[in-house]
Amino acid sequence: MAMAMRGDPKQRRASASAPHGGAAHHVADKLRRHSTFLLLLLLLWFALSLYLFLSATPPPPRPAFLPSTSTPRPALRIYVYDLPARFNRHWVAADARCATHLFAAEVALHEALLAYAGRAARPDDATLFFVPVYVSCNFSTDNGFPSLSHARALLADAVDLVRAQMPYWNRSAGADHVFVASHDFGACFHPMELFVIIHFELGVNAKSNLALEQEDIAIADGIPEFLKRSILLQTFGVQGTHVCQEADHVVIPPHVPPEVALELPEPEKAQRDIFAFFRGKMEVHPKNISGRFYSKKVRTELLQKYGRNRKFYLKRKRYGNYRSEMARSLFCLCPLGWAPWSPRLVESVLLGCIPVIIADDIRLPFPSVLQWLDISLQVAEKDVASLEMVLDHVVATNLTVIQKNLWDPVKRKALVFNRPMEEGDATWQVLRELEILLDRSERRHVESWKR
Repeated sequence: MAMAMRGDPKQRRASASAPHGGAAHHVADKLRRHSTFLLLLLLLWFALSLYLFLSATPPPPRPAFLPSTSTPRPALRIYVYDLPARFNRHWVAADARCATHLFAAEVALHEALLAYAGRAARPDDATLFFVPVYVSCNFSTDNGFPSLSHARALLADAVDLVRAQMPYWNRSAGADHVFVASHDFGACFHPMELFVIIHFELGVNAKSNLALEQEDIAIADGIPEFLKRSILLQTFGVQGTHVCQEADHVVIPPHVPPEVALELPEPEKAQRDIFAFFRGKMEVHPKNISGRFYSKKVRTELLQKYGRNRKFYLKRKRYGNYRSEMARSLFCLCPLGWAPWSPRLVESVLLGCIPVIIADDIRLPFPSVLQWLDISLQVAEKDVASLEMVLDHVVATNLTVIQKNLWDPVKRKALVFNRPMEEGDATWQVLRELEILLDRSERRHVESWKR
């Protein structure tokens, strides 16, 4: 029996391997348990890391209000205050010019936002609050220009009313409230005409001194304190710092009636027999008032240098049909006046005439859409004497490229305040710029919170 067992190789292998096989199974089982434990630890570490990362990451930016092929539905929701008529509607009823003159963006934006399908019906749903106060409609002056003598008081009255009757101003100290400042030096509320009228009784010399130093007065007064945390939509804009733009703001175009865009629907077909055009105030002998000259003498130098040059069509007298002259011109000169901007910028684009901007440090509206360097020329104030050579060079090199860019209907539409608003027009661009401004403000807030 014993010999039989020793002679059976299968039995010897089975009996020899039995104890080692049990140990192997035991080791494998321990490894499986340890692997499961390690996997659980790894998953827990990953989940904890992801949670900590997401909690420290800023919230995603608000969806951009960008062009699309469908009707825009921006995240931005604006509530329009229904102020008493003395702040807005009464001014239009008193004088129709209120809704059509070069400062009328305050009226056009209000009316466009009232008809805007995306505006907030309830203030609790609003992202921003629009305060419609018309400060440029007081045509009580002898020269027919609007007076701003009442502007600060009227705005302060509106803010007091909003603050007293609703909680939204107090909640943010006005930081989410939007105002329009569509005149010479924007939210400083000081055009030249104001001081001409107020100080008329002081005599011609005193009147001129005060009028021609209007920017100094604007700088001295600055933006009203109660508006410095608000968002301002203003035509005034310069590179660098300036007290009249020391608040969150969007540079907007001056108002030009929308029908101007229809006067020349196909600018590429116009016969342009005028080389360079300008019609407006040009002083032959500018007065030196406290070291200041109107237009920094740029317009005077234009007249002196090119007044007898047949390639330049320069006129000092007003002419009601001057836009027909612009429509015949290759280049439309846009020199600064007291402020750097003028309605000529918009009119020239609408009429297909290349704007020649002579205003150092000017900031232009909606640069991401208009691409001003592609549709205009910018000549330094000190280089007026070389202007003819600059224009001749453009004609010989890239005139057709600039004209093709300029005649793009998208660019022309971006400068027009339609009522009601249309996709791509000036009000639409303002909403887009406000979206960008809010995104930038949110990023600053997050960065400040991180510090």
